[in-house]
Amino acid sequence: MNYSFFLARRIGLSEGGRKSSPAVKVAVTAVALAVAVMLASVSIVLGFKREIRDKVIGFNSHISIYAVPAGETDTNLLTLTPTLSGILDNMEFVIDYSLEASIPAILKTKTDFKGVYMRSLGGESIRKFLSENLEEGTIPDYSDEKEIQKAVISRIAANQLRLKTGDRIDTYFISDDVRVRRLEIAGIFNSHFDTYDGIYIYGALPLIQQLGGIGEKQGTSLMIHTDDFNRVGEYSDEIRATLNKALAEGLIYRHYKVQDALTQGAGYFQWLSLLDTNVIVILLLMTVVSIATLISGMLIIILDKKRFIGIIRSLGTPVRNVRKIFVFLAMKVALIGLLAGNALMLSLLWAQQRWHLLRLDPDAYYIDFVPVEMAPGWFLMLNAGILAVIYLSLILPSIFAAKISPAETMRYE
Repeated sequence: MNYSFFLARRIGLSEGGRKSSPAVKVAVTAVALAVAVMLASVSIVLGFKREIRDKVIGFNSHISIYAVPAGETDTNLLTLTPTLSGILDNMEFVIDYSLEASIPAILKTKTDFKGVYMRSLGGESIRKFLSENLEEGTIPDYSDEKEIQKAVISRIAANQLRLKTGDRIDTYFISDDVRVRRLEIAGIFNSHFDTYDGIYIYGALPLIQQLGGIGEKQGTSLMIHTDDFNRVGEYSDEIRATLNKALAEGLIYRHYKVQDALTQGAGYFQWLSLLDTNVIVILLLMTVVSIATLISGMLIIILDKKRFIGIIRSLGTPVRNVRKIFVFLAMKVALIGLLAGNALMLSLLWAQQRWHLLRLDPDAYYIDFVPVEMAPGWFLMLNAGILAVIYLSLILPSIFAAKISPAETMRYE
């Protein structure tokens, strides 16, 4: 066994015979708090980015395909032809796609009215998203014709029009002419995304097609969900290239525009990218604090162990090994703080993830609780990075221990 490491393990961290040195306590506490703050920062930012990303995807899907009008007299309606379906079915990364249609409408009560867009509720992904954000009622099953006259509205619309589930409301649909339907409120959702909640309600695709006078296989876009959102840019390029090739070969008859959620929600994703800068600043500050306290604690321990240093130096211990002893000793303090900080913060993060103890104002943050993400990979890299930085920073002050001469220590004994 390396005897420097052995001696570091055997040396106590007490000062002057007391149970524990105040410097050691301060160093351990500083490292524990710094690690806890770092873990909280990374977890909260990852959780917040996940929640906002999921909301943007929920309303826009991973990738959207739109038909490009060929001229002024052409429409932007997209037809889900067998060829187009076959192209998407042959792409392994496409896990779900659905035809979407939307139509402008006016919800009107006896005293109030509100302009909205009714979007179709057909794909499994959008149904799952609305179910996760549903506050009242249920999501209609539009495979049952009896459910077609039901709609899901947002909490904003429900509050403005004083509606609740089970109520019926006259809805004026605006297409070539104005058509009226009395819809039943089946559910009320609340994503806290006012930008989307304020303008969208959801209904049956067949109803929208009927009101808009379009065919059964026609809509305004195709909503596609893939197996990996982190690769939507790559997947978008592949879909675009495949469609262009099919057009050139005469398999399809019109141009299509392909957009991914990163483009459609660019403002939100750019805002989220700014959070990374805040995390970097916090990590740097906490690292500086922990290193400063460890170095000061290490110097105090060195001063307290001057006699020990003199003895081992007089026994012929090389300077390099003396430095190693005190680096290992300081790393012992760092490890205690590291373990304490991890135990404390991981427990708190787990409790927050399960019970949402800390709440937020959804009008300001788009979410009503502090989101966290338990990311083992990030946590392991963070701890490894902290240990590596601490180890490197302790090499310099260890020179002070190596410079203490045996004669100087013996003079004061």
